[in-house]
Amino acid sequence: MTDPQRKLSTAELAEAGLSGWRLTGDALTATFRTRRFSTGLEFVNRIGASAEEANHHPDLTLTYPEVSVALSSHDVGGITSRDVDLARTISGHASDLGVAAAE
Repeated sequence: MTDPQRKLSTAELAEAGLSGWRLTGDALTATFRTRRFSTGLEFVNRIGASAEEANHHPDLTLTYPEVSVALSSHDVGGITSRDVDLARTISGHASDLGVAAAE
């Protein structure tokens, strides 16, 4: 899973062990229950900073009381290791904030 330009197979995504994330079309998606708008905003800000650092940008929807995230490598038309890496980072931010992914 090291080539950031190679689309990952369904089996490789399953092996990645991303709890709370699911395959939706050509994207990895997750919804995080923030319970409070201010927590959701902090979460989105952390995701944004990590996305900028990685130069890989997810689609985000902030509503009360949740944040929805979709990751896809549009340049290759699917999910790559960049998406898996950012999903792990996002899950770490959620854990730090006490936010759970909806299963």
